[in-house]
Amino acid sequence: MSEPRIVTDTSPPSDGELLDAYSQAVVGAAERISPAVVRVEVSQDGEPAGSGSGFVFTSDGFILTNSHVVHGAKAVDVLWPDGRHASADLVGDDPATDLAVVKVDVPSLLPSATLGNSSALRVGQLAIAIGNPYGFQCSVTSGVVSALGRTLRSTSGRLIENIIQTDAALNPGNSGGPLVDSRGDVIGVNTAAILPAQGICFAIPINTATFIAQHLLRQGRVRRAYLGVAGQTVPVHTRIIRFYNLPSRSAVLVVSVERGSPAARAGVREGDLIVAYGEHAIASVDDLHRQLTEQPEARSGSLTIIRGTDKLLLMVSAASAST
Repeated sequence: MSEPRIVTDTSPPSDGELLDAYSQAVVGAAERISPAVVRVEVSQDGEPAGSGSGFVFTSDGFILTNSHVVHGAKAVDVLWPDGRHASADLVGDDPATDLAVVKVDVPSLLPSATLGNSSALRVGQLAIAIGNPYGFQCSVTSGVVSALGRTLRSTSGRLIENIIQTDAALNPGNSGGPLVDSRGDVIGVNTAAILPAQGICFAIPINTATFIAQHLLRQGRVRRAYLGVAGQTVPVHTRIIRFYNLPSRSAVLVVSVERGSPAARAGVREGDLIVAYGEHAIASVDDLHRQLTEQPEARSGSLTIIRGTDKLLLMVSAASAST
């Protein structure tokens, strides 16, 4: 009786077999978002004045980028990796959140990015940055969401709250490009890196960017009431929720109060929890931004806060409107 032969498959593994799950996620996400990523070049008086990144978020040619990339530019040009280029018009920019929208007129519909939900992010999840660092088109870096709820001071001096921190490497030229999740959905707009530190980079949440973009599309600018607080979204203790019958499980923790601001004059303190603005419940920094932006002409209003275990109603007077 002959012994059974052992047949060994000596054929080389396929490309798919060589990619582990992490690599497959990064490759897939990059392939989905890359067609919508563009290079944004600006000029002043006919001379090049810098470049950054952006991404198409509507198929008819609206592009999100950073305000600091296009602010004050005399001319804006958009370039695609395949060599196409087009002149762009500045629809509007908002230095307070470092966001801007430009528009290109093209004869056909463009590949556009799918926008995700930044409020569902969790620390540790995969984050992929795509942009044009130092002019290298569609460069991909990957990392994780390192932290949520950070604050970053914009060029206007205003604090941008609820910033995403990531260790996906960013370099000059990445500004305005998308930060995406493992599905290729945009979760943030890349905006800054801390130098010379390594792996400390920041992105504006896409929920904030979408909200700001809507205002820029309607009126070319953003008008908002001014409180003078920096805060972050935090969970509220279950006992407090039950005792005061609060509608939300989260609120805005006041991290700092600007001296002489409407909030300071009203008696708001560091450590207070903002749970309502007027009659509107506040569950997140985005909620507070939304109310301040939707009521820019308000000259007085009320803040409902939790201080320790006490619920207080503070009247905010002479909240100034800003653009």
